[in-house]
Amino acid sequence: AYKAVERTPISGDYRGYQVYSMPPPSSGGIHIVQILNILENFDMQKYGFGSADAMQIMAEAEKYAYADRSEYLGDPDFVKVPWQALTNKAYAKSIADQIDINKAKPSSEIRPGKLAPYESNQTTHYSVVDKDGNAVAVTYTLNTTFGTGIVAGESGILLNNQMDDFSAKPGVPNVYGLVGGDANAVGPNKRPLSSMSPTIVVKDGKTWLVTGSPGGSRIITTVLQMVVNSIDYGMNVAEATNAPHFHHQWLPDELRVEKGFSPDTIKLLEAKGQKVALKEAMGSTQSIMIGPDGELYGASDPRSVDDLTAGY
Repeated sequence: AYKAVERTPISGDYRGYQVYSMPPPSSGGIHIVQILNILENFDMQKYGFGSADAMQIMAEAEKYAYADRSEYLGDPDFVKVPWQALTNKAYAKSIADQIDINKAKPSSEIRPGKLAPYESNQTTHYSVVDKDGNAVAVTYTLNTTFGTGIVAGESGILLNNQMDDFSAKPGVPNVYGLVGGDANAVGPNKRPLSSMSPTIVVKDGKTWLVTGSPGGSRIITTVLQMVVNSIDYGMNVAEATNAPHFHHQWLPDELRVEKGFSPDTIKLLEAKGQKVALKEAMGSTQSIMIGPDGELYGASDPRSVDDLTAGY
């Protein structure tokens, strides 16, 4: 016999309004929120009801949403529907950036999007500050995705493959492209070199910033930029978290950058001899900044889909 199932509604926010709609197996709620997220990148009020520009933007957004519908939506009791990724603001922004208000893109050229994973496949970091000001920054890892892929007995605990963090041979890079020497050679009872960087910054004897990040070899430079952004550039915790990252690890000889830097800046760096390589996002800081009033200000990195900032 048919049985009704209660499910949590799909929710989102649109220009300060909260929107709740039907979850899968209806595709409606997900794609209403997705399309609203795309439209939020445009001044729809300026274009006005019934204008060609407003209808162009909405029609193009709808194409992308329905392409995703064809690929990812189904009965959630049988398939894992990536609703968090589909309703993610950063994903919507990436679609909005492809919309040309003056020229429609043929549907034949639109494919379902490449979504962020259901959860991060990276190292995990979390930062905590309690009401008494006690602070903890914790980073832990299996190294690469699922570590060795081996579970210890029936414990459910995956074993790491941290051995890759040793230098197997001087001059030979590991999975992150890092090159090491004899100082980090494999040996009995030794602990391999890591890049994990849980960090606490103190000002005038009081905790000021608690931060850390996943990202393999890019952890060091990600946390470094969080600190520099906050202290030298005067950014608040959200601004420092959202700012684009760049990274150089000596070998390979390339300056890896994320999207978000000015094309003029890239050209100037190349003129200085930097070998600039535009690549996917890196790092994902989880930070708490303590204001002069003692208030806690948290920020989770939008680069990951499963991050969270919470207070109580």
